[in-house]
Amino acid sequence: MSIRVGIVGISGFGGGEALRLIASHPSFELVYAAGESSAGSRLVDRFPGVPGKLAELVIEKWDPATLPKLDVLFASLPTGASAEALARVPKDVKIVDIGGDHRYVEGWAYGLADIWPAQIKGQTRIANPGCFPAATLIALAPLLADGLIEPGNIVIDVKTGISGAGRGGDSMFGYAESNENLIPYGLLNHVHMPEIAKTIERLSGGNAAGLVFTPHLVPMTRGILATIYCRGRATTDQCLDAARRFYAGRSFVRVTAKPPQTKWATGSNLAFVSYGADPERNLVIAMGVVDNLGKGAAGQAVQNANLICGLPETTGLDGAPVWP
Repeated sequence: MSIRVGIVGISGFGGGEALRLIASHPSFELVYAAGESSAGSRLVDRFPGVPGKLAELVIEKWDPATLPKLDVLFASLPTGASAEALARVPKDVKIVDIGGDHRYVEGWAYGLADIWPAQIKGQTRIANPGCFPAATLIALAPLLADGLIEPGNIVIDVKTGISGAGRGGDSMFGYAESNENLIPYGLLNHVHMPEIAKTIERLSGGNAAGLVFTPHLVPMTRGILATIYCRGRATTDQCLDAARRFYAGRSFVRVTAKPPQTKWATGSNLAFVSYGADPERNLVIAMGVVDNLGKGAAGQAVQNANLICGLPETTGLDGAPVWP
């Protein structure tokens, strides 16, 4: 079974990771690649290690009016750059938007694949979660669903690798400024705040008022570690048990009794969650780890595409993480 797919924004980190996964996917055939600065180049010019079957594919300038016949389109564009253009993609082309323009937008399913797979199957428009929400919400979901924590006044402290910012952006994401450095950013009004708050409320049925979210840039290429402070009287064992039940039978979420590390997920679509709790202090600490380009972007996008195409969601994604 050959499913014809395309990637928009292929020269960025998210698009490049989607290319890596699709190149070895047994059911997806990459027939279209689009970009801006890379338009006119062959894939092999941009990605020298690309498989020979894809080497001569020419990167085109992104224009929805000139799309070839596609089954699925992956869009990996900066926030604000995809809404208008993707509205002009034919309705019979399924879209997975890795960017941020369609999260909790009417007509688009929110693609938190490990939590709501049944609500993704059969859809044609999927909004991939952001990388920070992926790490955070996968850890919080079992606790919120079981009422083990309060949905309000949650404090999220996240550390992310530099590739999470994409290939462009501020100079602080360059080597000279980020190496041997630790940088907080996006204080109080980060773009992922509304997405996280809405999902907390959706999972709990409560109010996410008082949510605090602070990301920090750390000098590593990949990985996200979310440490989340919550109010609740649960014990550590109760939290772990809730997560094991919630993710029973799910292929990509691993519940671990010891605090997770970012390298555990490198190059994979895995998510690791763990918990520590002190009922006497009304405190629960949830931890979530993902690869920001894997589960945080292209890995989850392929998982969502598998779901909407009627494939096993693990198809093309069951490789082991890179270690060390």
